[in-house]
Order: sequence, then C-alpha cells, then structure tokens
Amino acid sequence: MGGGSRALSLTSLCATALAAAKPPLPFLAPAHRILPLRLAAAMSSSSAPSPAPAVPAAASGDAGTPASSASSAIDFLTLCHRLKTTKREGWVRRGVQAPESIADHMYRMGVMALIAADLPGVDRDRCVKMAIVHDIAEAIVGDITPSDNVPKEEKSRREKEALDHMCELLGGGPRAQEIRELWMEYEENASLEAKVVKDFDKVEMILQALEYEKEQGRDLEEFFQSTAGKFQTDIGKAWAAEVASRRK
Repeated sequence: MGGGSRALSLTSLCATALAAAKPPLPFLAPAHRILPLRLAAAMSSSSAPSPAPAVPAAASGDAGTPASSASSAIDFLTLCHRLKTTKREGWVRRGVQAPESIADHMYRMGVMALIAADLPGVDRDRCVKMAIVHDIAEAIVGDITPSDNVPKEEKSRREKEALDHMCELLGGGPRAQEIRELWMEYEENASLEAKVVKDFDKVEMILQALEYEKEQGRDLEEFFQSTAGKFQTDIGKAWAAEVASRRK
C-alpha cells in the first residue's frame, strides 16, 4: 500500500480489503456478500462500540450461538484472505517476479517452528501459533517496510489498532484473546518463544532471498545485511549460518 492508502480509516481499509477478495467465495451464503457493509457498520465507532446482544449463558462462547460463532469465523477468515493475496513489499520493490504473499511467509515460519529441534524452556506449540499470527494485522494495514519511513511506534500503533478490530470481528472470547496475546508477545519480544519466532522471521526472509537469487539471478545482498548480527537464539544463528553457507 502507498502512503495515501494508509491515511484511510480502518473502517474504509477493512471494507476495501473485503470487497477486493475476488472472486466471491463459492461456499458463502448470499447474505455474506454484503459483508463489507456489515463490517463497516460494525467498525463505525471504535471508541464507542455498540453493546453486543445478550445471549443465554448456555449458548455463550467465542461469539454467542453456534450460528453467530460461524458467522464471525467466516467474516474473520474472509478478511484474512488479504494475507494470501498481498505480496511482500520488499520483494515487490526489488522487482522479484511472482513474489511470495504474507501468508506464504507466515506458513513457512509455522513449519519452521514445527520441525525445529526441542529447545529447553520453549513451548513448540506456542511458537507455531505465534508464527501464523505475527503478521496477521497486515491483512488491514498492508506490509509496511523500512522504505516507507513509518516510525516503529506508528507502525506498531496502526497494527495494534487493526488487530483489535480483527479480534472484535472474530467475536471476542478466548480465541480472539489468544490471538491478541500471541501478537503482543511477539511484538514486545516478551518471551523466549517470541525471540525464537523473531529469528525464524529473519531466517525465512534470507532463505527466500537465497531462493530468489538462484531462481532469478538477482543480487539481494541487502536482505542478508539487514539481519546480520540480529539473531537472538542459538537455533536462529545456526539456521542463518546454514543459509549463508549455501549462498557461496
């Protein structure tokens, strides 16, 4: 996204993102085709959200009744479609052909967490979950890179606001809260799991850079330089060294 697009309200960004998810998903009922309008209405006042309708205690859960829970889940997943279609901006700006999407990047990070050797004090399942949500707010704000000259604090603010809207769209409850906690833990580098996943983020990027260099004959040295000396864990350092050795 360009600078002008980011100046739009989150309501507009979400509605645009959902409207751009084409072709329409074939398994959605006709009522879901008005999702952008419903989402825009739901987000019209982030400071004073409308109170949620009361539901019987027996039917309570992530989003109330099974029907409303399903509706919230499909709304959330439809917004997440943007992660599959939005290309990683760093590759786009370097002219890489058919660059990976944000979802591509997160998927391989999840696999990294799954296959990594056991590490003392590290919860593998938490790493896998963190890997698949760490960039989830980019479904709304896009892939903001250092080239955009957006201060780190501002980038974090935009992404947190987007994440809050996504969790509201999911219907709140324990699943939304888990996503929020995982994202914040990663963002704040607040645990050993977060440090491991941040290293996986860098390793996945330089591995992808290596693959583009070999496939497309490009020099992507800047991506390797941007990670030099920034790995926090032994596994990150070891995997980065292996990638570097294959580049020679």
